Amino acid sequence: MILTITEKNNIYILDKKIFYKIFDKYSAIFIALAFLIVFFLFNKQANIIDISSTDTMQNVNFKEILSVNKFRLKDYLTDNSQLSRTVDIIFNKLTDEERISQMIVTSAGKNGKSYDEVLKLAKEKKIGGIIFMGGSTSYIKSFIDKLDTFTTVNKNIPLIYSIDAEPGIINSRIHNIRQYPSANSIHNSAESRIIAKDISMLLKILGVNHNFAPVCDYGLNKDIIGNRSFGVKQDSLFSAIKAFIDETQSQNLIATAKHYPGHGNVYGDSHKELVYIDGDLKEINIFKEAIDSGVLSVMVGHIAVKNNDKYNTDGKPASISEKLINGLLKKELNFKGIVITDAMNMKAVSSLKSPALNAAKAGCDMILMPSDESKLQYSIKTEMNNNPDFKKQVYESVKKIIRIKICLGLFDKYIESFVS
Repeated sequence: MILTITEKNNIYILDKKIFYKIFDKYSAIFIALAFLIVFFLFNKQANIIDISSTDTMQNVNFKEILSVNKFRLKDYLTDNSQLSRTVDIIFNKLTDEERISQMIVTSAGKNGKSYDEVLKLAKEKKIGGIIFMGGSTSYIKSFIDKLDTFTTVNKNIPLIYSIDAEPGIINSRIHNIRQYPSANSIHNSAESRIIAKDISMLLKILGVNHNFAPVCDYGLNKDIIGNRSFGVKQDSLFSAIKAFIDETQSQNLIATAKHYPGHGNVYGDSHKELVYIDGDLKEINIFKEAIDSGVLSVMVGHIAVKNNDKYNTDGKPASISEKLINGLLKKELNFKGIVITDAMNMKAVSSLKSPALNAAKAGCDMILMPSDESKLQYSIKTEMNNNPDFKKQVYESVKKIIRIKICLGLFDKYIESFVS
């Protein structure tokens, strides 16, 4: 056959018969190329990057993983191999000291540490988060903005910023804002959702991403709970708690069920003394409902249990009881989120020997306001070196914290500085 090429409007056209013959001869190649093109376009459209288990850190384009896959809190409890792989990549970049620091939450604000004190802890990589204990909106936002700038410039792991923004006491934590109603004046899930959304929008403006709310206790204890609770009727309590959790986390802020295992059926104030649940854990079903609703954080109170054959804490608060944390909360209630202590400066626990270390040993993932952040970091590291099981537990806690920071979108902001 003679090859004929014609010219039409300066475009050279291959004779159709020749084209068909060439295609017939090399059809397998053409089909393979077409398949590859379609496959490439599909994966690009789906924004999926496949990371095999054999990839090394050197082989993985870390920046591409985090910039393409925008994980959010709704992904935290899912079985997502890419999210888990991303957690491992970040975890493997850290020293043990840096890993331990993720578990430590210091205080800031009017009733906490000054900016200079917090900055020093951040520079020394001794903390993973901060709770604000009072200040104006401008003060809190400025504090966070300056720390964010420091984190970016120094390529640190981003910090989680938290606050007790529960209805009723939020005004004592954040000044010059509108007056919010107390929780016990919120009568249904619709009202709870509206309040939760309003609070969440405020926190997002300030840069806060972890709300230590809602209170899940019954409102029977007037010494410490009282109007901070949604009430004493189980059905309305459940619905208000679920609505608050759902709305908060839909705004990509962490909600916190507190004060596990229940502070509403005890007498006394754990800020001042160790208090006891006497007998059955009458409020545990509330926390189970919160966990089943997908709450991502549970705060453990400094509450002891007595006259209970299965869950007796032998005179120790729940916050340092492995039976109540690793046992009941994590295994029996199947809680997979972040377990954080109540403030470790409260008198129910502060007078005990090494309470912050013992809280970590009991299974708490984050330790709130330890008396000495540097000492706690050192004591956890020492215990890890002597106890392989504890080391494994710490690693699990740290990976959970990194995972939730990714899902908060914190690495979206810092990715350029952190991975370069």
